Amino acid sequence: MAKTTKSTGMLLLLLLIGSIFGTLIGEALNDYFPFLRFSQSIGVEPTTIDLAVISLTLGATLRLNIATIIGFFITLFIYFRL
Repeated sequence: MAKTTKSTGMLLLLLLIGSIFGTLIGEALNDYFPFLRFSQSIGVEPTTIDLAVISLTLGATLRLNIATIIGFFITLFIYFRL
């Protein structure tokens, strides 16, 4: 029987997809479940680098809510069950 290897890239992709689906479902259901409205944002403020020829703005924000975390753990569970 062949040994299957699980890649880190596939895990990260699945976690991203699960988090996105969790957020979408949470946004769709927040009228019925008000506790899904509460979220916490963490991130880095945008920083601008001006190089005279090109200007780069870098920053990232992650907004977490209950549905996002549920989607994250569901995909984590599915990944390790495969």
